[in-house]
Amino acid sequence: MKFPFALLGLSTQIPVQAPFQQPVSNVKMAVPSSKPFSFKEGANVFTPKDLVQLGRPGAAVSNDVGDLALVPYSKFSFDDKKNKKSIFVVTLDPSSEGKIIQIPFERGGDAFWLSSRTIGHAVEGEKETEIYAYEISDGLSNDEEENPYGSPAKIGSIPSTTAGNFKYNAKTGNLVFSALVYADGNLSTVAKQDKEWEDRGNTALVYDTTYVRHWDEWQSKKGPQLFSIQLKKENGAWALSSDVKSPLQGTKHYSPVEPFGGTDDFDVSDTHIVYTSKDPELPEAWHTKQNTYIVPISGDEKPIELTSGKQGAIHSPVFNTKGTKVAWLELDKDGYESDRAKIVIYDLEKKVRFTVTQDWDRSPASLAFSQDDDFIYLTAGDEAKVKVFALPVAPTPSESQTHPKLDKKYSTPVAITHNKAASGLQTLPGGRILFSQSSLTSPNDVFVASDLKAFEAAILSGKSADNVKPTIDKITDFSAADLKGKALSEGEEFWFKGALDKDVQGWALKPKGWKAGDKKKWPGVLLIHGGPQGAWEDQWSNRWNPNVFAQQGYFVIMINPTGSTTFGQEFTDAIAEDWGGKPFEDMINGWKFALDKYPEIDPDRAVAAGASWGGYAINWIQGHPEFGFNFKALVCHDGVFDSNYNGYSTDELFFFNHEWGGRPWDPKSKGLSEKFSPSNFVSKWSTPQLLIHGSKDYRLPDTESIAAFHALQQLGIPSRLVVFPDENHWVLNHGNSLKWHYEVFRWFDQFVGDN
Repeated sequence: MKFPFALLGLSTQIPVQAPFQQPVSNVKMAVPSSKPFSFKEGANVFTPKDLVQLGRPGAAVSNDVGDLALVPYSKFSFDDKKNKKSIFVVTLDPSSEGKIIQIPFERGGDAFWLSSRTIGHAVEGEKETEIYAYEISDGLSNDEEENPYGSPAKIGSIPSTTAGNFKYNAKTGNLVFSALVYADGNLSTVAKQDKEWEDRGNTALVYDTTYVRHWDEWQSKKGPQLFSIQLKKENGAWALSSDVKSPLQGTKHYSPVEPFGGTDDFDVSDTHIVYTSKDPELPEAWHTKQNTYIVPISGDEKPIELTSGKQGAIHSPVFNTKGTKVAWLELDKDGYESDRAKIVIYDLEKKVRFTVTQDWDRSPASLAFSQDDDFIYLTAGDEAKVKVFALPVAPTPSESQTHPKLDKKYSTPVAITHNKAASGLQTLPGGRILFSQSSLTSPNDVFVASDLKAFEAAILSGKSADNVKPTIDKITDFSAADLKGKALSEGEEFWFKGALDKDVQGWALKPKGWKAGDKKKWPGVLLIHGGPQGAWEDQWSNRWNPNVFAQQGYFVIMINPTGSTTFGQEFTDAIAEDWGGKPFEDMINGWKFALDKYPEIDPDRAVAAGASWGGYAINWIQGHPEFGFNFKALVCHDGVFDSNYNGYSTDELFFFNHEWGGRPWDPKSKGLSEKFSPSNFVSKWSTPQLLIHGSKDYRLPDTESIAAFHALQQLGIPSRLVVFPDENHWVLNHGNSLKWHYEVFRWFDQFVGDN
């Protein structure tokens, strides 16, 4: 591949005189400043400490009548070093003037609706999960002196400390939940088997199959399964049965699917559970194939598979309100977690399965049937935003098929929202939709879309719905007070020509203090996203938050190069077997474009940072000074150093096998690693680099960063290694997060900070 180096007009990266080799060139090496470092702070500055202490709202969940929603919430304080958990209960009527109450959950736990005015609270006890009920008064108030909820009443307990992911059906009284169990699938034997395991007299972990370890845990003999129990209000009091049903017992089906599965991996009707599970006959570590099953809640019958058997991963199985249809998101390719997700509908009465978005070049993330079952509402990424879409439910064909001939209105979803990032989609009575939404400038808030009938009618008529706008009301503003006066950047989109003359998108966030027409030059930072099948979206992040960089005085550039999601499946797929190719042509062109478009960026005070694949990119840039980025310092978080070794050491082997064309010893894969592994280009490394890694990162083991650090040290290149022994692929501990930011900004400041 030829890169337009001559067009860049940039000097090469700063080389260094290594102790045991000839210098890369005779250009003087950058020397870190010895000045003390502290964050830029002030009442109008959004600092890393502000980010860590900012309240974190989850996705809103409505009650059955659609007038109240609960929102999980956590807020950390450095003063008492506590992460305080609570739930907010908010009214969904936009005319209610934002009535809202906060219920503290000092012991954490899960919240779920039991009735329109009763909230269930499940919290881990010493040997069981305790269930409590909060009764909410009809008149919510903003008056802090009033108490619109009573003291929690204990309902009962579930014989497991790992119960979670609760879904309650008020009509039938069925409470469905997940819990970790041994192979016998029996909740009542878990405590006994736990004790036997603890008393085995050694600490050995023995494996005969993969996984050995997954995400951040060594795998145990337990896995999650689904259970049900009766919970009803009798004689004015809630009562929890002691009879636990185990509908997955004896199936070898584990759901939700670890490590990230939750309530989006199953759904509950009046009589059945629909769920997805990894195929029990395939080795988990090198297959992504999941199946969809349906089983009676009672467990009286064995599960029935609804999928065809020729699919990859499955997500978001949901019932319609009548329980007559099921929909889910299905990927075609086993072994590829970033294949295009398609909506599949299964008509339970006709026993017919059909795909409805076969020709739509986007990947939905979540699904929900409308209350009248005529529409499916969904969220999906589209050009770096996560939008809400509507799609009429197509008539069921006569037989199962993956390419039914459907009118375009049944196969092409229509967007309702057009910016930011939606999540937590739920349909409500009265033709409304509840969703949460974040952006580059705000964490989640609650939104309600209404007046949808005219919008739906326009779609069904085959006419354009562009002139029929639903009403969208913002219900909450959780972060308004904390972010007041901070002037966060909304981000500015730009587009340029990348590899193969493709249009490539990026974001620019101007630094704190920037003014139009100002001649001041600012240090620039290129942030490189992970995945690689991911994207920089108009979405809030508690970890890699670009506004924190901008508020510390950096002109932030973020590019969505080849491999990024939300720009069509061809663009996403194009990075496979080409990690060091087209994505870097995109970033080279994009960086040049940004320097031309934003002359306020000082190209001689530029730095770059990335994590995961972004960390790979940092290491790859290190070995290719001819790219001409001219970065003065680099930060690599949990990145790939030796791709071939990573093919052996990672947890999810299917990922490497797909991305690198085979197993690490296969000829094609070995050839690609020879071509694209950063470890093969260490002799060209020259730029000061900070490496950060979590020792519980089993996706990319910490030896990747240790090895790169050893190379940098022996080459005499300014370098630092920061290890978090208790963190995984992410930095989640609040104190560790602040330390992470301190090390990153300190490192950059040493090389490009103001003198």
